[in-house]
Amino acid sequence: MQFTPRKPDALFEVVAPVVCGLNMTLIETVVSRHRGSIHIRIVVYKEGAVGIDDCSRVHRAVIPRLDLMFPKEDYSVEVSSPGIEHLLKDASEFALFIGRGVRCYRNDISTCTGGILKAADEKQIALETEYGILSLPYEIIAKAKLDKSYEVYSRE
Repeated sequence: MQFTPRKPDALFEVVAPVVCGLNMTLIETVVSRHRGSIHIRIVVYKEGAVGIDDCSRVHRAVIPRLDLMFPKEDYSVEVSSPGIEHLLKDASEFALFIGRGVRCYRNDISTCTGGILKAADEKQIALETEYGILSLPYEIIAKAKLDKSYEVYSRE
């Protein structure tokens, strides 16, 4: 896995301030075109949980901006949370999920390592495991996803 700063994306740049104004963080935007229509997927995050009311507020708030970006085009919008087992697509996403449970599939050993994400910078993450704090450089992380089971385990 590599740490790559977010590449400029016009839709992300337009939607992010709106989402931020609603006290949430924009995780990703995905645009797909199919048979003359556009499908826009927006993934948002906030401390605690993202509920249906949060998704509805984001949906209503971004529509005027999307109307300007896609004038006279048929589009649909889906707003969702990252989900409890969200796959982290880039190492830059780790910083958003500090305090959450994470499972990392490693390429240096044939097992995974999981725990509570305590820190993330441009080179590595720090996980609180049952054996203490473990630092994992991004180059040994093959894949990572959120894992709620570590959050439950850490509270026992």
